[in-house]
Formats: sequence, C-alpha cells, structure tokens
Amino acid sequence: MAYIKMKIGEFIGQKTYQILLSRGYTMSQAQKLCDKGRLIDKNGVTLDKNSTVNGELFFIDYECKPVGLEPIFESDEFGVFDKPSGVLTHPNGRNCNYSLCDEIWSLWGKNASVAHRLDKETSGIIVVGKSIETTKKLKAMFESRCIFKSYLALVSGKVQESKFKRFIAANYMDFVDKFSFINDENWLVIDRAMDITRDYDDIKIRMQICDNGKRAITLFRPIEFDEKINATLVECIPLTGRQHQLRLHLFYVKHKILGDPIYGLERRDIERILDGKMSKNERIQKSGANRLMLHSNRLKFNYNGTEFDISSKMKFGLSPFAQMD
Repeated sequence: MAYIKMKIGEFIGQKTYQILLSRGYTMSQAQKLCDKGRLIDKNGVTLDKNSTVNGELFFIDYECKPVGLEPIFESDEFGVFDKPSGVLTHPNGRNCNYSLCDEIWSLWGKNASVAHRLDKETSGIIVVGKSIETTKKLKAMFESRCIFKSYLALVSGKVQESKFKRFIAANYMDFVDKFSFINDENWLVIDRAMDITRDYDDIKIRMQICDNGKRAITLFRPIEFDEKINATLVECIPLTGRQHQLRLHLFYVKHKILGDPIYGLERRDIERILDGKMSKNERIQKSGANRLMLHSNRLKFNYNGTEFDISSKMKFGLSPFAQMD
C-alpha cells in the first residue's frame, strides 16, 4: 500500500473542517482524517480541523497495490482470506508497503474491513465484512463467543497429557454452551487469569499470568510429536479472547510456541526481533523458528441462519523450517 499526496486545492482563510464539509465529508469523518494527520499544507505541516488554510491543501491517501491474494471463501456479505505469516492485517503507518487491506479494499472498497485480527506473524483464516454493517455484526459475534475458533501451534517439547487437567464441559457451561460438539475426553485445559504486565521495565505489550487478571481459558490437545526437533503439533481452542492468550498460556505450561518473539526471551532479543534487526538464523537458534508458529486453522459459526465451517487451506505441520519462506 503506497501513500500518495493529492492536492485538494488552494484556499485563503478557510478552516480545514469547512473545506472537508464542502466536499461531502461529515464532521465526524473530517475529525478522523485530521486526527490521523491526513491533511497537510504545502510545507508538509499536519493540519487539525480548526487550522486556517492559506495556500495549497493536500490530502494523504493510500493507493492499494494488491499482489493477487484471493479469498478462500466468499459470500454476498463477507469473505475469508488465508493470511500468510508476515503480512499485516492493517497498515501500520505511512511506511507500510503492503497489508491485507490492499487486497480487501481493491476487491470490495474501503467500507470493507476485517472482523477480527491476527498478529503479523500468525498465519491462517481471517474474516472480512464487505460492509460496515456486516463487519459490526461479525465483530459482535466474536465478542460474544458465537464463533468457534481453532488454532494449530508448534510448541517446544513433548506434551505429557498426564500432567494436565482434563477438560470437563459441565464445569465450563458459561463458555461452551454454544460449542456442544466439543468432546470432553480429547481436550486438556489451561484456566489461568492474565493481564498486561505492570513492570514498566518490561516490554509494554507483554502479558502475564496473575490471579487478579481477566479469566482466560484455553483448550488444547497434542496431535503429533517429532522427536528429531523435540516439538509437538497441538490444536488449541481459546474459549476466551485475551491478548496473547495462546502464546502466554502455552509458555506458562512450559510448551512455548516456537518462534515466539516475546515470551521466553530477554528484552534485548525481543526488541531486536520486533525491530527486524535479528537474522533468521539467530532467531531460529534463540526461539526455535524464524516466525511465530501459530496458525488460525478453522472457524465455525452460524450467520443469518446458515452454518459455516471454514478451514484453512495452508499446510501447517511439524517441520518449522518448511514454514519459513
């Protein structure tokens, strides 16, 4: 996605918001554009809504540059993409060259939007509402846990099932009443509250396990263990939707997700990874992979009376080094 500077016109003594209103924007839209720094003068100075314009006025807009990533499913109201690892869900600033929005907006216009988010390094399926109304409805469904989500993760070590509590649905009816198809016998459970770290010397986005945090519940089960790389492929179901929930919970039970750039590393290494200053080989040595080995694998939900069960078409398995292109 390339950001481009477009000239709106030349003005004498008019307020920025007045110019935008005269061009069909609402006051709310004008406020948002100014808050995002999208209006500048000829010297590149950012203008707020009450700035007086004397001279040329420019609008910073983005030009979509899709690379041909196509949805794996599409209905009249929403679509589903299989997002590769390394692709941002949204542009993160004017220096962002590409995000999933390049594909979304080029297909369905700028009223289309993702209904939930995946971290840049998390791959897999993500739902996009084609209109503002559909996106709001889908977001509400995610927030009220009406959408079943399943992830695959490649974690360190061999999962010893005898060390974990078995999931018993009757003990979690407030969380699983919508997902009655979950089989009690196949799942292990991690039920530990969490919150953002309060240590101001820590990485600000890092979460921590704490008794007075928000309740977080993860179901997981081992699928396959590879002795050569000492790693287990697991399936995970987050019954709650906390930030970094799967990553923190699996790290807490000593099965960190390979390639995790935050949990289990020193601050200096975390910052080097997040800033893109660590080589692939060094990251593999320190974290087990050169990307976060977490994959959004399946979504199941009812939308307007129709059942949808959508699975990723990507291959995601036991070989981390096959996932690094």
